[in-house]
Amino acid sequence: MAKKNKKIVKYRRPLQINIGMIIFFVIFLYLAFYVYQYCTRDKVQPYEVTEGSIASDRNFTGIVLRDETTEYADQSGYINYYIREGKRAAAGTSIYSMDETGEAAKLMEENAAAEQLSEEDVISVKKALSAFSLSYSDMDFSQVYDSRYSLDAMVMEYANFNAANADEQLAEQLGGNFSQIHTPVSGVISYSIDGFEDLDASQISESSFDRSQYSRAITHAGDLVEQGTPIYKVITDDNWSLVFPLSETDVTDFRDLTSLTVRFPGHDLTTSGSFSMISGADGNPYGKLDFNRYMVQFISERYLDFQVIMEVAQGLKIPVSSVTSKNFYLVPVTYLTTGGDTDQEGFNKEIYTESGTLVDFVPATIYYSTDEFYYIDTAEDAEIHAGDYLVKPNSSDRFQVGQTASLQGVYNINRGYSVFKQIEILAQNNEFYTVKKGTSYGLSVYDHIVLDASTVAGEDQLIYQ
Repeated sequence: MAKKNKKIVKYRRPLQINIGMIIFFVIFLYLAFYVYQYCTRDKVQPYEVTEGSIASDRNFTGIVLRDETTEYADQSGYINYYIREGKRAAAGTSIYSMDETGEAAKLMEENAAAEQLSEEDVISVKKALSAFSLSYSDMDFSQVYDSRYSLDAMVMEYANFNAANADEQLAEQLGGNFSQIHTPVSGVISYSIDGFEDLDASQISESSFDRSQYSRAITHAGDLVEQGTPIYKVITDDNWSLVFPLSETDVTDFRDLTSLTVRFPGHDLTTSGSFSMISGADGNPYGKLDFNRYMVQFISERYLDFQVIMEVAQGLKIPVSSVTSKNFYLVPVTYLTTGGDTDQEGFNKEIYTESGTLVDFVPATIYYSTDEFYYIDTAEDAEIHAGDYLVKPNSSDRFQVGQTASLQGVYNINRGYSVFKQIEILAQNNEFYTVKKGTSYGLSVYDHIVLDASTVAGEDQLIYQ
């Protein structure tokens, strides 16, 4: 009897494909790819157009010019003051005393040791420090020295004013070594001497604004001075001027103006002045503002920072980042027509076939218009391209497309895709433009535009927010 074959053959199950798992896996991959694409792509941020305005202030630095008369020491000696910086003195008023021996200064110092600054003096110093703090800029460190000079001039004689009451006693003790000096004219007293006292507006040049070369001399109470040293100056008129350089844009914008409203940030002051344009010694244009008030507030200033407040422009307010530019074909306005039984605007275009030349109406989107031209799209999928000939309605005149021009605009996304809209800018600052409202091809209030135009490749792009 033959042996039985005990060899076991392994049974292979047929391959079974789970359609549900495959579909689930495909959907998973699709969702994963979509989520990855959404997370890594640049987000388009919308901005809602609103009505608004921009005050386009302009910053300048001017040189202060006054009617100043400098007085010099007629003898050598130790000096002490009786009139504070910025105070008005009548003709014949004692301004300072001169002591040839220095004994008067010692006696005054002994009498002043017990004296303290008055409340009025402290308030004046605080105001000066506050003005410096408001106007300080790291880009213009030289103003630190200017402020130091001003403070020196303000407080240099505070400890010595009460000594004026002891003049008779000092004169008796010191005899001919002590004398009082009186001002020959009436006016406002200042002790800062900078060499600009006789400067005329016509003598100003670009080098006049080089503050690195500027210095002021102030003689302090108790100092020994030589004969002929400039001691103080008298401002005899309340009228004063501010001269400042003008750019080409400034010349154009200010040409027809006779007055300007200005703000002095460091002094919390806004006022108006008569404006005129002059030519400096170097032939460059300069602005000149004339004032009849507030001269005393700036008595210790030669260089003054200020802002010119321009007219406020009303319109639609949009971010600077939303603005871009785009090229368009120019087509004469006389070539525009409508197509067939519709009101759709477009142009008659020559089309070349094997049987000859035909004239066919093609629609076109108008982005902007002037008295001479319409601006139409230059996109590759547009109906009209460079080199095409357009035929004037009811005429045999032809125009070859090719001339282009650029327009500024934004991308409108009201419909979920980007559409270029032309704008007319009225005013601007670092963050916003004010654009004209109610233009035929422009924006309207509450339109939604792209906040950053660089995140959009062009027109007709679907917007995912």
